[in-house]
Order: sequence, then structure tokens, then C-alpha cells
Amino acid sequence: MNDNHDVSCKKIKEAICIDTSRVYDSCADKDCLADMRVYFTDTAQEVIDNATSVRCRGCEVINVFSEVERVAFNRGFYSVDLTFFFAVTFDVFSTPNCPPETVTGLTVFSKKCILYGSDGNVKIFSSEFSENETDEQFPVTSSNPKAKIQVAEPLCLDARLCRPCDCCNNIADIASGVPRSISRRFCGQFRNTDSEKAVRVTIGLFTIVQLERDVQMLVPAYDFCMPTKECSCETEDPCDSFRKIKFPVGEFFPPNQRDLESDSNTGFFGNNNQNGGCGCGCGK
Repeated sequence: MNDNHDVSCKKIKEAICIDTSRVYDSCADKDCLADMRVYFTDTAQEVIDNATSVRCRGCEVINVFSEVERVAFNRGFYSVDLTFFFAVTFDVFSTPNCPPETVTGLTVFSKKCILYGSDGNVKIFSSEFSENETDEQFPVTSSNPKAKIQVAEPLCLDARLCRPCDCCNNIADIASGVPRSISRRFCGQFRNTDSEKAVRVTIGLFTIVQLERDVQMLVPAYDFCMPTKECSCETEDPCDSFRKIKFPVGEFFPPNQRDLESDSNTGFFGNNNQNGGCGCGCGK
């Protein structure tokens, strides 16, 4: 046996049981959402109806609603239904030689993925104390796995004016179809009125979806975690702090084409050269 392994094992004091979340399955996606219709409140829609062109300034994910359901006849697998709510900001041009107006609209995208989440048929009871509240039993929860969604900053790839019927997705009842937690982020009211013009966008989206379960795991314990750094209350001289900062060479000398080509070999899923240009290994 390796001598280093013997030394590390001697430092283990005990094995302790911890309650933590274990990832049973996960997937990563790169979606190009083309020609998504953007919905505006009544005040913003008036600006869009008078527009001659639009330019996308930015896009953000407001929230992601998720539902986890067991897949019939496929033990241990679950379908994860996801609904993404985007807030898209535009510069709207209506008259020549005038500065654009800025408006923000809403677009929605839904998708589904199937992941392995293992089995569990127990009910979970928990009691926790909350200050200034009665110490009551928490509601019982099921043992279904939990979905965790990680979303990178979306990219607004294209934006243009169009007719309302030319867009891919349409919410039949926009006035009542948008959850209140989402609609309150916008100024004005979403109404079911016929609009003269609409805006469609193309969004690039990177996501990672995980299925997790609360499990008890046995792990080795070396010792209690004691801080090794002392708290310092001294105020350092600002010039001394500035002298410790390295000179930003990259700000003065932009990268050349060879550097950019070298960086492009590493994509969202890691080094693409090792698996044929796809992080999932599909290029093998």
C-alpha cells in the first residue's frame, strides 16, 4: 500500500454521518430559441406600434418554474418540465435623428427533459424553530427528487419588428396567463388587445439541469474546522494596496488572432479538441 495513503488514513479521527444533497443525474443544453414573440404592457406596446426598427440591449432570466413528475413504466426516471421567463430590453426607434426609447418586454420558453432520480417512497417530517413564530410541525413532504436549474446569462442574438402572426410562440390569454410574480416586474398591465406590430427575438441559452435527493452519507472526519487566519482591523494605506496590484498588460495589448483561435478550442463544455468538437462526446 502507498505510504502517503497510510499517513492520510492515520489523520482520520472518525466516520460521521451527514445529511446532504446528492446529484443522481444531470444534463447540459445549448438552445437557440428562434423567433420568440415578446409581449409588452399597454404603455410599452404603444411605443412598439409606432416603431420603425428595434435593437436588443440585453436579456435576463427572471425566473424558471420547474415541475418534477415520475415517468410511467420507467422506474427511477422523472420528467422535468421547465418554463423560462425572460425580460428583454430594447432600443426602439420611431423618428429619424431622435434618440431611441427604451422598453422592456416578456418572452416565455418551455422545455422538458427526462433524468434519472432513483427511487424513494418515504414521507419526510421535519420540525424547525422560527423566531417570533409558533414552533409547529412542518408540513409533510414527499421523497421526489428536487430539480436544480443553473442558467448562464442569455445572449440576445437577433431582434426585429414583425406581424403578431409571424412569431413562433403565442400566449392566448396574456392578461391572465402571466404569473403575478412575473408581471409585477413590468410597468403597466398586460392586456389582450390586438397590436399592430410585434417584436420577435432569437435568444441563445445555456442551462444545466440536475436531479438531487437528500441522502445520508458516511464521510471521514479529520478534525473540527478552526479558522487559521486572524481578524485584522488595520486600515491599509491605499497606495500600498495599489502597489500590490499587477500591471494590467492585457488591457494595453489586445490578443492577436492566434490567441483567439487557441481560446476558441475551449467551449462551454470544456476542451472540444479531445472529443471531436462536442463536450458530450457526440463527435466520437
